[in-house]
Amino acid sequence: MPIPEEVTGDEIDKDVRQELQSLPKTLAEDVARNLVMVARLLDEDPEAAYGYSRVALRLASRVAAVREAAGFAAYANQKYSEALAEFRAARRMTGSVELWPVMADCERGLGRPEKALDMAGTPEVHKLDKAGQVEMRLVAAGARRDMGQLDAAIVTLQSPELASNSVQPWTARLRYAYADALLAAGREQEAREWFAKAVESDRDGSTDASDRLAELDGVDFVDALDEDADDAGETAAVQDEAEDGDKD
Repeated sequence: MPIPEEVTGDEIDKDVRQELQSLPKTLAEDVARNLVMVARLLDEDPEAAYGYSRVALRLASRVAAVREAAGFAAYANQKYSEALAEFRAARRMTGSVELWPVMADCERGLGRPEKALDMAGTPEVHKLDKAGQVEMRLVAAGARRDMGQLDAAIVTLQSPELASNSVQPWTARLRYAYADALLAAGREQEAREWFAKAVESDRDGSTDASDRLAELDGVDFVDALDEDADDAGETAAVQDEAEDGDKD
């Protein structure tokens, strides 16, 4: 797959670069450049990111960072079985529990919410950092919802992190998930309050909380392009009528 010339591979994280030092120099550069493309395209073009991840995997399947990148690329394309296999491989290589929440979410994607809940109750969760524990809570709540247990999902999300006024990287997503669960349970007023709190903490626009809040408030958004097209159509119609009148 083509890689822009300006991508050198030096853009990757220093820890990943250190992992690649086990490879011959030229090979390490090729792998690094493909990993950079995976990171760049993962959100905007997951299918292309997946393609680059497969190239990196073919070149260096024994590097944990490569297996992890391949896992996230597969995950982004909803290839949950493949993603889970790659995450497991990366975990075996590093011994880290960092990928535990996303592995559990793969189980959800495979239609096994019970397995995800089992993973949420293992000792590995206690080894996660705060961000990882919040992520695991989100996955567990999602699994409860998969099983139709809305009240349990709401309780699962109730935590010190949810109640805190401090805004952390996970705050907006946690508040959003709580609001969404409340709404699914028919608790609309509470949901509105938490969507509003999610908007307050969503500094990078990682959720559509503002749209959900507007929907609850009965605000309809009109696409500017559609509106312009309608105006143009009306103008053309008026002109046609005028021309017809002149002909008469």
